[in-house]
Amino acid sequence: MAGPGPGPQAEAAPAAEPEDDPAAPAPLHVPRTPTGNAEVDAQLDRLADVDHLATDGHVEVYEDVHRGLRDALTALDARPGPPGPPAPYSSNDSNRS
Repeated sequence: MAGPGPGPQAEAAPAAEPEDDPAAPAPLHVPRTPTGNAEVDAQLDRLADVDHLATDGHVEVYEDVHRGLRDALTALDARPGPPGPPAPYSSNDSNRS
């Protein structure tokens, strides 16, 4: 009589390791050079978040960074510049008696 052969309780093949998954998120290692503007640099650093997300999560990060960069540019336009030259003397000055 033969011994028990492989039956329903045979050991299953081990699952693939997570790092072997080609669809898993992988860091892109894209260099980001500081611009000198803290607000812009913070937005660019946020791009590193996609290194840990699946592709379908990239859009949210990219849109967030785009919005932040657009806001930084808008803020540059809104900042008051240096004061302009004083107005020239007018002969119609209402302060004269």
